[in-house]
Amino acid sequence: MNGKNLWLAMMAVVIMLSPAHRAGAASPGQPVAAEAAPQKISLQALISEALANNPDIASYGFLVSARRHRIPQAKSLPDPMFTTGYQNEGWDRYSLGNRQMSQWMFAASQKFPYPGKLGLQGKIAAQDALSAGQSYEDLKLQIARQVKGLYYDLLLNYKDLDIINQRYGLFTELEKAALARYSAGLAPQEEVILTQTEKYTLMEKKQVITQKILADNAQLNSALGRTDTATPLGRPRETACLLNAATAAPLVNAAVSNSPRIKAQQRLLEKARAEVAFAQKQYYPDFTVAGEVDKKAGAYMDDWSLTTSINIPLYYKTKQREAVAEANRLLEKARADLDSVKLSVSSGVENYFSAAQSAGSLMQLYKEGLVPKTYQDFESALSGYTSGTVSALTAINRLKALLDYEFKYWQQFTERQKAIAGIEALTGRTSYITEGGANGNK
Repeated sequence: MNGKNLWLAMMAVVIMLSPAHRAGAASPGQPVAAEAAPQKISLQALISEALANNPDIASYGFLVSARRHRIPQAKSLPDPMFTTGYQNEGWDRYSLGNRQMSQWMFAASQKFPYPGKLGLQGKIAAQDALSAGQSYEDLKLQIARQVKGLYYDLLLNYKDLDIINQRYGLFTELEKAALARYSAGLAPQEEVILTQTEKYTLMEKKQVITQKILADNAQLNSALGRTDTATPLGRPRETACLLNAATAAPLVNAAVSNSPRIKAQQRLLEKARAEVAFAQKQYYPDFTVAGEVDKKAGAYMDDWSLTTSINIPLYYKTKQREAVAEANRLLEKARADLDSVKLSVSSGVENYFSAAQSAGSLMQLYKEGLVPKTYQDFESALSGYTSGTVSALTAINRLKALLDYEFKYWQQFTERQKAIAGIEALTGRTSYITEGGANGNK
């Protein structure tokens, strides 16, 4: 045996003794063992569970509720003040009732902000709560998109396992042909070793995909809010969403009109406008009304008083005017932020639409062209190898190309579904999206 043959033989032995081979690889010529079909899981059921149990959604829901409780606080008057005290005349004794200036004093005061200030404070708090509510809706859409992405990643790995199990027999046929030619003295031993090595490499890929399924399962359980991330989920159903839009324009319009992310920023813009108006109101004084009763004893009559006080915005140049300037700059920022969010959402829809269209075109190319043609090429190469007109390496390369195109088909299917999920999250609705089969190319 020359050096090359010895090296190939050693590689075959290493692969046969590898953990992946011992764990799940079949022996040469032996079909892959049938595996128990996992339970099918529904995408909609998973999304509903995530929306109900995801801790991030629950946390933000409490925040929204807290923001709503700010509104009545902002619209309420400041707390009234109550004052009590005693005034004594002289140091030698308690003189109430014996001297005219000795008295118990009771006073109450209430501050009244200038008309319109409380309403503006309530509007600021309300717009803040409404913005939080829209951000809450956007978070739910993003969690749903995350669940969809993980769902289709999981489906992709199961489809890759299917392809390996389905095409394993072709590698076995190629191996049998190599063994037959080697036994007849028509082929060198390295061709047998080469075909077996490719088959064991396929089993190694199967082991890697199995580990990916476990990782996807854990991430999906986490998104669902399950404390036990190792809980088996099952196999995703082969359902798909299709875009019923020839261009991205209607989707962009839908996103600009319905995106919770844009609506949240619009509420922040309204909040900034209210803050400008409130800052301008600070030029006007607030009023404090106070009443006092002085209780005396003996022959002395009680006294009472009613007073009103106002604050004087004497330092308006460094306080109120600067506050208005600050509020106006923040208003300009809110406008710029809204434009930025609209641009981000619109470009996001465009990018997702382009990705979905590209993935759909590639799916059609793989399904209707490359996969069937490459399969025909492999059959021809296998026949040619059996008759001795084609090399083993040619037959192996064509079989590997067939698997590669089949893997790529489902990879593009997953990319298309993720892109559509992104469009759904940005538009905030699914009116342009309908259910279709997993093999759809639209």
